[in-house]
Amino acid sequence: MKKHYRHENDCANCGTELQGKFCHACGQENLELRENFGHMMNHAISDYFHFDHQFFHTLRPLLFKPGKLTNEYMAGKRVQYLHPVKMYIFISLVYFLLLFKSGFEPVKINETHNGKPTKKELAKNAKELDKVLNDPNVPGVAKKMIAKEKAKLDTSGKGDIKNTDKDEDIDVDELGVNGKITRLPGASRDSSYSVYLAKQQKLPAAERDGFFERLYNKKAFYYQEKYGERAKDVYVEEIKHNIPKMMFLLLPLCALIFRVAFWRNKKFYVEHLIFTFHLHCFMFLYLAIIMILQMVIPKPWGLEGWLSFAAFIGITWYIYRALRVFYNRSRWRTISKMLGASFMYLLMFTICITIVSILTALAI
Repeated sequence: MKKHYRHENDCANCGTELQGKFCHACGQENLELRENFGHMMNHAISDYFHFDHQFFHTLRPLLFKPGKLTNEYMAGKRVQYLHPVKMYIFISLVYFLLLFKSGFEPVKINETHNGKPTKKELAKNAKELDKVLNDPNVPGVAKKMIAKEKAKLDTSGKGDIKNTDKDEDIDVDELGVNGKITRLPGASRDSSYSVYLAKQQKLPAAERDGFFERLYNKKAFYYQEKYGERAKDVYVEEIKHNIPKMMFLLLPLCALIFRVAFWRNKKFYVEHLIFTFHLHCFMFLYLAIIMILQMVIPKPWGLEGWLSFAAFIGITWYIYRALRVFYNRSRWRTISKMLGASFMYLLMFTICITIVSILTALAI
């Protein structure tokens, strides 16, 4: 990728007069200060594994001087600090590892139930399907599909299912065996996919689920059949592993929110993006410290709630201070912009997590 160099003959980092493309005093390359997104990503990836004292030198302004790190970076003082993308990758990796570890609960498998339907469930399903097959208003194509599902249902009933009193008492709705929730969020409460299809055929065409809803329910029933009681747990774990990927979509959107909110500052989009990287680096690092304290401090001390409160207050104050320093707005103007940007961020986060949940369900 072609590099764009500054026309000025002084080093943007230390002010030394240059005799080439690199400063002989500090070593910084004489590149344009306002690089585009492609150049920024290229520089980040090319020297990703060059991790040295820059990280520790960056921690102090990142933690204790909100907004200063971004101002320093945009002023050209970059050699002494870690690149924002490189820093974000490292800190987010540590944060999500801690997040998943602290929220981990071993999946318990109920060995007394093999995941197969009971005779009561089979009889109930067959009864529902027979009603649809005998309905003259149901199209022939739909009847063929339901008949195939019913044949599978009848075949599944021939086996080692034992008709014990314990099985007869089991009634599977949105709660699974022994009261454990097994259904994926938003999935149909029907006992099987064939019953779901049968009920859909009974509804008027305008009230039936759309293509994506049917596809989601088909995947949901497949997941429940494959994992049984563990369906919801496995699904949640899949979502957790996709959240770090989602953040790379959310970060540019957050920068776009700042650009709209502070459009009078006449800053380039990449400046908002760098500020967004630094802001998330602090939040992830601060929350990681809070999680470590919660894991280390004994629970009988009762400090868990206070630590959560400290996390909320600390992040709120930091965001306000960082916005005030970087965008140089008045106190009340900064607060109003902060509230508006926070609302839009939560809205974007909700949309992104919904998309991730749907894509995770469709990909299983």
